[in-house]
Amino acid sequence: MATNGRPSTEVVPLRLQDAATEPLDDRRSSDVDEWGRSERVRALARRLYDPVYTSWFRAEWDGMEKIPTEGGALLVANHGGAIPSDAPVIMHGIEKELGRPVYGMAHYFFRTVPLVGTLWSRAGGVPAHPDNAYRLLHDQRQLALVFPEGTKATAKSYPDRYRLRRFGRGGFVEIAMRAGVPVVPIAVVGNEEAMPVLFRLPTVARVLRLPYFPVTANMLAMGPLGVVVPFPAKFRLKVLDPIVFDVPPDQERYSKNRVMEEAELVRALLQETIFDMLRDRRSVWFG
Repeated sequence: MATNGRPSTEVVPLRLQDAATEPLDDRRSSDVDEWGRSERVRALARRLYDPVYTSWFRAEWDGMEKIPTEGGALLVANHGGAIPSDAPVIMHGIEKELGRPVYGMAHYFFRTVPLVGTLWSRAGGVPAHPDNAYRLLHDQRQLALVFPEGTKATAKSYPDRYRLRRFGRGGFVEIAMRAGVPVVPIAVVGNEEAMPVLFRLPTVARVLRLPYFPVTANMLAMGPLGVVVPFPAKFRLKVLDPIVFDVPPDQERYSKNRVMEEAELVRALLQETIFDMLRDRRSVWFG
């Protein structure tokens, strides 16, 4: 964690339109930043993923204007699905509509997988560590996306869908306090039906050294293709009001009780919003 004596680096947030319009000859020989993200890879990913976003998931946002257009902010969302589709949908939607890069914080496991780990980094994935989050939010004033439920959410079976798991020990709140940035909650509906888990095989997971090994409805419906192809569930995303913590940034310590209390309030707010969205939803496939 950072301390009061930590130097601050003034970095102007990168705009995607700037990266897209700048002549290649004027760019440095490699556009890979210190996190491994490549704007050229992200631009390609956006072109390839946009049909999935617009035609397969038909993502609709409510309240995207609440996401800051400058400065750091910690985006916090609910998580779901064996191979969760919520992260790419959120990152793509914000980059497409606001022109701001989004760095997705995820378990270090993804970084260790051959080829997948490299592509994940090039597309904006960053290992979920407090120091990484602080540098992104405070030093570089970027948008960072976290899923506090972690693998507890993606491993849960279909009957437990949309029932949020515990938000760890509230580390995301402490990071936001220390970096002096708001937490922006994002409620997501549709992710749980895109790749629902029917049951898990713990023995296989241990042998393969995976966090979990799910058997999904997609596998039964599509065979081997179902390992990677999600169902076309309708995605709805609602951005809630940013939460600003009235505490000084860069303190050595923060009250654990206050951190846990604020984290639970964020979780409860997201849970209530998700239940409201589910009550208003007419169909899994059509919204």
